[in-house]
Parts: sequence; structure tokens; C-alpha cells
Amino acid sequence: MTIINKAVNWLIKSVAGRITSMQSTVGGSDSYSGEIVNQQTAMQIATVWACIRLIAETIATLPMIMYERDAKGGRNVARDHWLYRLLHDQPNANMTAVEFWECVVSQLCLWGNAYVLKTYIGNRIVSLDPLKPNLMQVKTDVNGDLFYIYTTSSGLKTYTEKEIWHVKGFGIDGLVGLSPVSYARNSLGAAIATDRASGKLFANGMRAGGALTMQNILTKEQREQIRESMAAQLAGTANTGKLMVLEGGSTYQSLSMNPDDVQMLETRAFQVEEICRWFRVPPFMIGHSEKSTSWGTGLEQQMIGFLTFALRPYLTRLEQGIKKSLLPPPDRLKYFGEFSIEGLMRADSAGRAALYASGGQNGWMTRNEIRELENRPPVAGGDELTVQSNLLPINLLGKTTPDKVAKDAFSSWLGLPTFGENNES
Repeated sequence: MTIINKAVNWLIKSVAGRITSMQSTVGGSDSYSGEIVNQQTAMQIATVWACIRLIAETIATLPMIMYERDAKGGRNVARDHWLYRLLHDQPNANMTAVEFWECVVSQLCLWGNAYVLKTYIGNRIVSLDPLKPNLMQVKTDVNGDLFYIYTTSSGLKTYTEKEIWHVKGFGIDGLVGLSPVSYARNSLGAAIATDRASGKLFANGMRAGGALTMQNILTKEQREQIRESMAAQLAGTANTGKLMVLEGGSTYQSLSMNPDDVQMLETRAFQVEEICRWFRVPPFMIGHSEKSTSWGTGLEQQMIGFLTFALRPYLTRLEQGIKKSLLPPPDRLKYFGEFSIEGLMRADSAGRAALYASGGQNGWMTRNEIRELENRPPVAGGDELTVQSNLLPINLLGKTTPDKVAKDAFSSWLGLPTFGENNES
């Protein structure tokens, strides 16, 4: 450890009494069910895995585009901006853009915070590397400035706010996000306990526990011997269907309730909906179709609901974080990053056709803009806005026809008078 690192660690410890520690990520903790719940055990629950994977992969596969505002208030794709390549193609040497955004969003879902190390050459960011949230602590000094303490294999490393892009999830102080897994530990613990109970039941060959009644009083050694003998005959799926031999007037009586008695299937179904509630994912989107969705009857309406209520908060946090933490102050006035969400609506061909028809016929989309959304090359003359020629004021009906429009255009090109109402020749 260098002298500078030693000095930094000594300084941190010396002012620890005057530093306010913010809420950081919570490790494993007990739940009401007695199960240990942390990010690793939570991901072993099928519903948690499916919800986080759905959110992370959906956002990661949306293109992140950098735009530049023009003088008229419009926007143009800023492919020449240095941040475009990092966010759209490859944020660092080891990750593609999809892998990077998957990592950031999954950390938000599990820890409520994501930390990205910014590497500079001069004043320009050249690499974005995600850090592990469970190894990061967020602190404030006596002046109220934020700094970050990261645990590495060689000791503690301190970063300034300029070096870390901190993406915060839902929180109550606006400085650090709350961990969904930590706050959902009772719901997740119940799911883990149910999985464990059902697994043990299958491991015992679907045989419930029971009691063996003997006519004679046994010694401690005899009880242990009989218990081991019975366990060898009953335990495990390999013993399913085998004949159990009881001696000396012994009788066996089942004590535990069967899965129907404890409503295990209903409990597991409820836990799917309960966990989906924490992540705001409709159960039908992770394969739980027991109940119909209330988000509409068509795929487009369901996708709009998922985008609005589940994805949009994540997208907005990331887009605003890019502007605040990655762009220098002069660039914030004209550049911004935005996820392209049009791809989420591509499954509804009828809806796309109606949208394009409305845009092309009413003059708010050009043909080439429509073709670009459909991944088709531009065509000559496709950049002009057009409208339907039959949309005329009522008092002009019968006075203007397509032929007359063509004649007027041709006469205007020749420098001749047009065919007005009083000039029908």
C-alpha cells in the first residue's frame, strides 16, 4: 500500500466520527421464515430471476442514442459525439453495450444502486466500468460533499463524485437507493422456505413424516437403531414403492399434512404474484398465466403498460444520469441520451400500419422516416411531407381537382398564368 493510500485510510478513520454514513446495500438478513435472504439466494427464486432478467434484457436491447438539439428545437442523431460510441457500441474493453446495460439494470433491481467507474483521458471519458454495489460505501464529508469508498483486494480505495457515475433506484433521501431485496426479504424468505419444503418432500419420495408405535419400551440405543432402519426404508425417491417391514406389532402412522392440506400449490402461485408486485412486472410476462391481466386485451396495450409502469422509471433514471454525470456542463445544453423504445411496439403490425398511414397522409412523417423505422433504405423524393389532396375546405369542393393542380404547377413552371376560377381555358 502506498503512502498516499495509507494517508487516505488514516484520514477516513480519523474523521469517522464526523462523517455521516448513508444507507448502503444490505447483506444477508433473516426473514420471518428463518431463511437467509440476500442477492444470491434471491436470484435462486425462479420468479426473481425471471423478473430481473425480463427488465434487464429488455432495457439492454433498446438502442441508446445520443442526440443533438438544433436551432429549431428539433434533434439530430449525434453519431460523431465521443459518448455515442461508449453508450451505443462498447462502454469498455470487456463489455458490449448490451452486457453493460444488463449489468447496470440488474444491479438496480437487486441492490437499488449501480456504480460505474469513469476513466478519463484529459477531460474526456474513454471507459465506463461497472463496480460491485456490495463493496461500495457512500459517505459525505464535513462539507456535505459525496465520496465513495470501494473495497478491493488491495484495500480500500476512495473515489470522488467526478470519478463515479452513481445510478440510484427508488429511495427516500435522493442520495442512495433502497435495496428491493432487503425490503422484500420476508416475501422472498417465504418463497425460499416453500421451495425448500417442496424439495424435501420430493427428496423423501413424496412420503410424509410419521410416528412408529411400539408395544414395548425401548432403550435409547434401540430407538436410534430403529429410527435409522426406518429412514433407510423410507427416505429418498429410490425407496418409492418398496415394501416396509414392521415387527413385533409395530404400527406406522403419518403425522405430517400432505401438499393439498397445506395448499402448497396455491401458496407458490401467490408467491409468484407477490414477488412480481415488488418488481412491478405483470405475472403473465414471466409465464404465470393463471389470472388474466388488467392492462388491456391487445399485445400493444400490454406492452404500453409494461413500458409505462415497469420500464419507464429505469429508463428515465439512466437518461437523466447520463446528462448529469457523463456529459460536461457545456454539452448538457445541446446533447442528451435517450433509449429508442420504438422496437417494443414492432410486434403489432396493424398498429404500426395505422401509425405510418396517419403520419404519411397527414404530413407529420416523411416516407423516408417511416422506412427508417422499418429498417429500409431511403428512396428518392421520400423526404417531402405530403398530405391527402382531397382534404379541402368545403367551399372549394368541385373547384380544385388533381388535374387542375397539375396544370397549375405546369403553367407556373412555364411562367404562364394559372387556371383560376375565371380562366377555364
